[in-house]
Amino acid sequence: MRGSDQGNGSLFSYVDLEQRVRPDHPLRVIREIANASLQALSAEFDALYSPFGRESIPPERLVRALLLQAFYSIRSERQLVERIEYDLLFRWFVGLGIDEVVWDATTFTKNRDRLLDGDVAAKFLSAVLSQTRVKRLLSSEHFSVDGTLIEAWASPKSFKPKDGSGEPPGPGRNGERDFHGERRTNDTHASSTDPDARLYRKGRGKEAKLSFMGHALMENRNGLIVGAVATRASGHAERLAALALIEPHAERPQSITLGGDKNYDTKDFVMELRERAVTPHVAQNDTNRRSAIDGRTTRHSGYAVSMRIRKRIEEAFGWAKTVAGLRKMRHRGLPKVDWQFTLAMTAYNLIRLPKLLADPA
Repeated sequence: MRGSDQGNGSLFSYVDLEQRVRPDHPLRVIREIANASLQALSAEFDALYSPFGRESIPPERLVRALLLQAFYSIRSERQLVERIEYDLLFRWFVGLGIDEVVWDATTFTKNRDRLLDGDVAAKFLSAVLSQTRVKRLLSSEHFSVDGTLIEAWASPKSFKPKDGSGEPPGPGRNGERDFHGERRTNDTHASSTDPDARLYRKGRGKEAKLSFMGHALMENRNGLIVGAVATRASGHAERLAALALIEPHAERPQSITLGGDKNYDTKDFVMELRERAVTPHVAQNDTNRRSAIDGRTTRHSGYAVSMRIRKRIEEAFGWAKTVAGLRKMRHRGLPKVDWQFTLAMTAYNLIRLPKLLADPA
């Protein structure tokens, strides 16, 4: 018998959102871990808000909404708020009832900026990793580090001389600007759109772009990110960030290892690691030069293992750029870029945890 296409509206609904989400949905495990981590940060949230005045958007709901933005590749916060309005799965994950009013996009953005003051993204990453069942998945002895270029939300046209000289752009809202043949460096020029962005090229023959650098520290057992930070792009940023990321795990009675690519094979960096009781498992760069590490390090079987596993950190960068929206930043200024990058690395961990926790091995 053919069914009728006529819609029958209901005045009341007695179905709970909890029943709308299937029991084996991956977001159930993610939401459980995220809620436990946010509960541990309750005191941190209290310090960010005044005890008087109107109630704002709960910070727990803000963070859960931003996680959904990374999970589902939502381009803007305005689209995110619109999606929460009609998507029952999003409402359930954020913690909104089916009849609750969704916030205005501008209100959402202003409340999100408040979380920058408390460095919530880094604390949220630590809270996720400190849970007992997650901590069992982590290695405390073997790590890998790497950095990636993140394109800034700024046009090459905005990279102008600091002294105000230079030819003015053509007429119109987005006037032409011919800068070919002009020598432009970070010492003499700055972006008028995002002053924190730096002109940087990935390698010889590559085009120079206004960029930031994202740095991540990965543990080698399951490839989870245990530290993340964004910096201005420079030739020394990767090594300086690596020292800062490994610092909390170093200077222990038992030596730990740190894997890295050829960019980390410098005499000063290797010396700094050894002073912190960290064994440098970095790839040898012996092209027209002498490597900072020799057979005393490379002869061990653990060195070959580190060389193989360290490449898995690129999976986190690839996921962040293709899924979480970090191919080009949505925000301007180093504090917001650092916040977004750290939250994206936390989202990458949460995406992988349901499968890792379900694996009996």
